[in-house]
Amino acid sequence: MPIWKRNLIVCWFGIFVTSVGMSQIAPVLPLYIEHLGVHNTASIVQFSGIAFGITYIISAVFSPIWGHAADKFGRKPMLLRASLGMSVVIGSMGFAQNVYELIGLRLLMGVIAGYSTACTTLIAIQTDKEHAGWALGTLSTANIAGSLLGPMIGGFIAENFGLQKVFFITGALLLLTFITTALFVKESFIREDKKALTFKEVWNTVPEKSLTITMFVTFFVLTVALYSVEPIITVYVTQLASNTSHVALLAGMTFSSSGLASIIAAPRLGKLSDKIGAQKVMLVALVVAGLIFIPQAFVKNPWQLMGLRFVLGLATAGLIPSVNIIIKKITPDALTGRVFGFTMSAGYLGVFGGSVLGGQVAAWFGIKYVFYITSTLLLINTVWVYFKVYKKLSINELALYKK
Repeated sequence: MPIWKRNLIVCWFGIFVTSVGMSQIAPVLPLYIEHLGVHNTASIVQFSGIAFGITYIISAVFSPIWGHAADKFGRKPMLLRASLGMSVVIGSMGFAQNVYELIGLRLLMGVIAGYSTACTTLIAIQTDKEHAGWALGTLSTANIAGSLLGPMIGGFIAENFGLQKVFFITGALLLLTFITTALFVKESFIREDKKALTFKEVWNTVPEKSLTITMFVTFFVLTVALYSVEPIITVYVTQLASNTSHVALLAGMTFSSSGLASIIAAPRLGKLSDKIGAQKVMLVALVVAGLIFIPQAFVKNPWQLMGLRFVLGLATAGLIPSVNIIIKKITPDALTGRVFGFTMSAGYLGVFGGSVLGGQVAAWFGIKYVFYITSTLLLINTVWVYFKVYKKLSINELALYKK
């Protein structure tokens, strides 16, 4: 088996577990915050948005730093640092005494995170161009599935073992990730002793600046869309459900329906991107994702919401891999770690922006408006992608075909 395929397997497992670790708190967060002494519904929703999003705003700052460190010292050391650090921090969340300690630990987790960025960089560099779409598509299923299946895992653990056990079990899984990474990930890294480039110098060497910026913005908008509903799903499911005795589990299943769809669709859409072009897959997926948010505001029960979010998962499975494929194609190998670091920063900012936006819009205007605003953002981004990405790359491919 080629090294990149073995690393892909280990990285898939590691990204899945770390994504679970960062997202498993979503459905139990309102319940845990209430457990920690906050009882006003509006305050619970607002604290949920802040506690969930603070991890990602700090990760946005540190992701380029860890990306630069990966280019300088190797990707495997970054994988080990992130997995062990997150294991300790997430395990400690089970001992939080109040909501402010919980928010502080979520902030610290944002500093330590970076497993996904290092894995994406490692696989992007090691994989040949013919298999890049499939490899990055497969890898993205771990991130998407972990982020969206994580809430169901968290809800199941919380309902059957207690809220605190969510953090203890996730911490143990991350420790297992650290061990498997240390034993099985292989990297032949040769350090180049060059002067560290400043951000301006790095940016000046990026060949396709306009296209790269468009990818950053698209990744940002996509993560805003995915996570705008994170703080409000549990409350929304409570309103929709006739039986409220299994709210944590129902909310987790609602989150996870998208993750299941993405697991099914992402590798196939990655292969399709290799054949017809990532920009084509991206455009169609954006249209579907933008439109499917609207009916979510009109559902009558949790099962209808799950079905619509499953369709959403099929669409989003074609977006994150497409962004990564295009960035890989337009970025020199020597800058891959840093550019992927900036991409992840845009994503983390989107997660923070989405979770805070969702919490605040729901608190001030009502839950249904979260879906309306999210749909509008995606459809506006679709128009921009059509003119800045789809038309440009399609013209370039046509020119190459004529040659």
